[in-house]
Amino acid sequence: LRPPIPAPQSLTFPLPSSHSYRGLTLVLTFLSYTSYHLSRKPISIVKSQLHPNCSALGPNPHNDSNSTTWCSWAPFDGDNYKELFGALDNAFLVAYAIGMFISGIFGERLPLRYYLSGGMVLSGLFTSLFGLGYFWDIHVLWYFIIVQVCNGLVQTTGWPAVVACVGNWFGKGKRGLIMGIWNSHTSVGNILGSLIAGVWVSSAWGLSFVVPGIIITAVGIICFFFLVEYPEDVDCNPPLHHVMTTSEKDPEAVTSNEGPLSLSGQSSVDHHSNSPKEPAEQPEAISFLGALRIPGVVEFSLCLLFAKLVSYTFLYWLPLYIVNVAHFGAKEAGDLSTLFDVGGILGGIFAGLISDYTGGRATTCCVMLVVAAPMLFLYNHVGQNGIGTSIAMLIVCGALVNGPYALITTAVSADLGTHESLKGNAKALSTVTAIIDGTGSIGAALGPLLAGLISPTGWNNVFYMLIAADVLACLLLARVVVKEARGWCGPMARQRGYVVT
Repeated sequence: LRPPIPAPQSLTFPLPSSHSYRGLTLVLTFLSYTSYHLSRKPISIVKSQLHPNCSALGPNPHNDSNSTTWCSWAPFDGDNYKELFGALDNAFLVAYAIGMFISGIFGERLPLRYYLSGGMVLSGLFTSLFGLGYFWDIHVLWYFIIVQVCNGLVQTTGWPAVVACVGNWFGKGKRGLIMGIWNSHTSVGNILGSLIAGVWVSSAWGLSFVVPGIIITAVGIICFFFLVEYPEDVDCNPPLHHVMTTSEKDPEAVTSNEGPLSLSGQSSVDHHSNSPKEPAEQPEAISFLGALRIPGVVEFSLCLLFAKLVSYTFLYWLPLYIVNVAHFGAKEAGDLSTLFDVGGILGGIFAGLISDYTGGRATTCCVMLVVAAPMLFLYNHVGQNGIGTSIAMLIVCGALVNGPYALITTAVSADLGTHESLKGNAKALSTVTAIIDGTGSIGAALGPLLAGLISPTGWNNVFYMLIAADVLACLLLARVVVKEARGWCGPMARQRGYVVT
């Protein structure tokens, strides 16, 4: 009798592992949001070219007059150009803030891949339309305002979608560190946006928008074909989002309505192995009010409002501040402003690492905000004393300002969107993320607006406003910080390493 012939191994192809899909998800979502911020940054670089110092270029070659605005781009050639720049910023940011609250609701109910890809293609279209105003010789303010409003609305598709995708694939373990590194896409996008816009800002500023528009469209098409939304879609088990789900394992974990958000990776396996696809198939999307009732959502949302106010003021006004105070050219100021984003990368990673190690998301944010306030004061007063001092202060301020902002919009949002009070419902991630970031976007709209109104009275007053916002952001987390401290003080909490938020 012949022995049975084994199946030829060469004809079987192993499917990609869950690790491969996690890596692919990180890369694609990283590139996606990098391109979102890449397309937002050019406006801050181009501002100095829309209203440059024409007197430095000599007399008007057309009529030999000594007008100081002959080289400016109408309608930004008047004395109210700062207010008009503020209007441009707020057209985008107010639309973004309003749209974000709606976007999360749609994100929970539509396929994330279609939602994200469609939003990126539309963002590329409206970004390019702003730059085409240069080539079409458009000098009507309302054209630029309408384009900014439309762009702000469609860009709300990005953040809830990418955080939901990452949250679907990654559990608690090292979420702070992973998302801290992953969140560098914000700063990388700002840096690339500044460098790309700087290439054409002095020659043909329209290309500073058209090229980023093409890039975000191309990345959106790539995501449409390759992004995987849920582990269950490719027969992978979903991750564990919290440590213990039953009162038998931890009676104290359910004594509070604000259960623990453990950051330990040493969690025991719960009952997901019996029906791994159940969370993705049965639960309904959470309501807006239901998301607000998740412990910590309101506090972190309001904190982000003021933290994002500071961050976006720097995003939109830092190059112009450097031009006015340090007297650099438009390209040099844009290049120097990227150091703030370099600091933001370091701050996001540092905040995620520390919060993972200590188990204190709110405490980490609070400490960084407290230290940021005096650093902003020092940067305004001594930051322009020399190129070395300016570089160092920009990196330090970027780390302290963007660290809490990065931590709240990534790890904290994912923690709250997969809070154990949801009982495994993964359909809250997008809504919770949209609420937190939408509230923060109100601050993002207020910051540049206030900067535009206050800057004519002096840059010192702008920095006083930013320092006050940092202090308020810290105070709003006081209740959560106290609860984290109580969690550390309890012997059982210290042994398990969880924090009540």
